[in-house]
Amino acid sequence: MIVQGTTRVFAILGDPVSHSLSPLMHNAALSAVGINGIYVPFHVVPEQLAAAVAGVRALQIAGLSVTVPHKERIIPLLDEIDPAAQRIGAVNTVVNRQGRLIGYNTDAPGFLQALRDTLDFSPRHKEVVLIGAGGAARAALIALAQAGAAAIVVANRTPDRAVDLIESCCKEFPDCQMVASSLDALHTSSFLSRADLLVNTSALGLAGESFPPALIAGLKPAALIFDMVYSRTTTSTPLVSQGKSAGHRAADGRSMLIAQGEAAFSLWTGLAPPVGVMKAALNF
Repeated sequence: MIVQGTTRVFAILGDPVSHSLSPLMHNAALSAVGINGIYVPFHVVPEQLAAAVAGVRALQIAGLSVTVPHKERIIPLLDEIDPAAQRIGAVNTVVNRQGRLIGYNTDAPGFLQALRDTLDFSPRHKEVVLIGAGGAARAALIALAQAGAAAIVVANRTPDRAVDLIESCCKEFPDCQMVASSLDALHTSSFLSRADLLVNTSALGLAGESFPPALIAGLKPAALIFDMVYSRTTTSTPLVSQGKSAGHRAADGRSMLIAQGEAAFSLWTGLAPPVGVMKAALNF
């Protein structure tokens, strides 16, 4: 493409962000629908998030993807929050409408779509263990509860964050049993052995580090594994590789990335990206 004065700019804010595959798929979609636009990554540390959002306004950036660790922190910096994102308490998509920044969450529907597409999984009457307690975990928790999950365990290195997440959601979904746990406590509880699905919503594995083997060993043979993390350089994450080696069906976050990205693209442009364009851009 030729960048001109009329070129619309879209971006992703994150820390880290160099691993992101979002520029590949969004630039492919912009080209496919004939929009004069470009999508770029911006590495923004938490201390500079407010300045970055001010820059979005000043530079008239048309739309944002928001990734870890900013999905919750960005909310007070925006002008309006979509009710679904407000309910989740996290934003992963921002639309700039004539200077007003409006926050949305496409993670929740993207997550459920990815579970259907890659693992043929329906949460109804199922038990799930979520690793992590940030914005992505909140989106997954609410999506699973709305879809009829019977029980959800949120396990986090800092147990207090898991407790806060459960307490903020449990009253809304009385038919779904919600439990907070530390990661260490998972090893000595029955949560893992009962789980139908293990979901990693944390950044664990993003730098290529191995997943705690005991967490995988504690799963029943039929349990499925979904890792929201994905790798830019390989077709698998440590958790997915370890899970498959132990005999479990497992999928990484690329399918969710595509599903939430398609929804975000439609919010920014009013157009649906052609079917398969984003997936093809990721060689997925």
